[in-house]
Amino acid sequence: MAQYDVVIIGGGPGGYNGAIRAGQLGLKTAIVEGRGKLGGTCLNVGCMPSKALLHASEMFEAASGGEFAKLGIEVKPKLNLVQMMAQKAESVEALTKGVEFLMKKNKVDYIKGWGRIDGPGRVVVKGEDGAETVLETKNIVIATGSEPTPLPGVTVDNKRIVDSTGALSLPEAPKSLIVVGAGVIGLELGSVWKRLGAEVTVVEFLDRILPGTDTEVANAFQKILGKQGFKFKLASKVTGATASAKGVKLSVEPVAGGPAETLEADYVLVAIGRRPFTQGLGLETVGVVPDKRGMIANDHFKTTAPGVWVVGDVTSGPMLAHKAEDEGVACMELIAGKAGHVNYDIIPGVIYTKPEVATVGKTEEDLKAAGVAYKVGKFPFLANSRAKINHETDGFVKVLADAKTDRILGAHAVGPNVGDMIAEICVAMEFGGSSEDVARTCHPHPTRSEAFRQAAMGVEGWTMQA
Repeated sequence: MAQYDVVIIGGGPGGYNGAIRAGQLGLKTAIVEGRGKLGGTCLNVGCMPSKALLHASEMFEAASGGEFAKLGIEVKPKLNLVQMMAQKAESVEALTKGVEFLMKKNKVDYIKGWGRIDGPGRVVVKGEDGAETVLETKNIVIATGSEPTPLPGVTVDNKRIVDSTGALSLPEAPKSLIVVGAGVIGLELGSVWKRLGAEVTVVEFLDRILPGTDTEVANAFQKILGKQGFKFKLASKVTGATASAKGVKLSVEPVAGGPAETLEADYVLVAIGRRPFTQGLGLETVGVVPDKRGMIANDHFKTTAPGVWVVGDVTSGPMLAHKAEDEGVACMELIAGKAGHVNYDIIPGVIYTKPEVATVGKTEEDLKAAGVAYKVGKFPFLANSRAKINHETDGFVKVLADAKTDRILGAHAVGPNVGDMIAEICVAMEFGGSSEDVARTCHPHPTRSEAFRQAAMGVEGWTMQA
């Protein structure tokens, strides 16, 4: 019977990054994954394949629309969806193999099969052949991630009515697509198929898109998507769906009440969020009870059961791969007797559309609700020289700082490559930086990053380029 310091159930970003750190710290570690490939949802059917399609579809749209022609590049592109999907699969395969190599490099045992807890210090792994292996360990780390949240009254068959996984592998470019849910996943995947020729309608229960993000940024982003051809039905609820061999009929009615209508499309994407995955995990054998949503509570990654830890989507906090990574690392450091820590106030969020949306820290709504006095600095990409030269002037940057101390409290942006640039603000915030710290830091010219500097200048009213 194998003996370990740590057994991790789940090979996603939280699990595999935790395993790497455990190996670095000298802990005898095993990682258990039933998918047959490491990387979890993110690498296999989430972050990475969606970015592969977002990039490819962006290139296709640029070539087939007016963007290339405006630059003096005349081409007549033809969509080869089979090849587009093939290059996506190749990229994903390379990434998952890379993670497997990192397990070997850090002396982590990779055990294929579905793991379940079987009492304190015991994990049973059921392999593809049905055979079971028992692992004994001092610590069990639950890193089982999440799955798409189902929509009552709508059956996902991943043929005509698809979830995020199905939307990554449609057999054709649809002429029409209805997206249920105006969150990150729906808008990203809606963008992919919009660029490849689909008419996209987004149905959202709330009266706004991107709930939880800065309202001004969300409203500006909705207008940009509207210019791109997106149609929105906000404050609307889906009451039923009927799929056929050729398409889907969706019943929709106003949340506030009123006549229902029927929308028709080639495909429907249900993207109303994700829920923790704990099915068949054996939590009852150690007395761990998830809440109604399936979330496992934690206190510095410890569950209520001694020696059982939890990280990632299956516990509290934003369901983001990089949040899971940080938790996996911190959890292993605590197990090893070190000081593991995650700063939940500085976890960035990004939407990888065109333009991108990026956010970190408090929104204006958060600060108003908390009664915090703050100042705002804003700068439009229309006034950024690099963005103007590149014909990508939609959007703006907003920096929020404490009115008394000038400490940066948050930043929110919609614009080109803001997902990369938001890291500058994250670093500044980690060091307790002020808006003046960013404003007085020399930025290369001409770059889009200058928009963040100019917005920081704007907090104290000395924006120079707008």
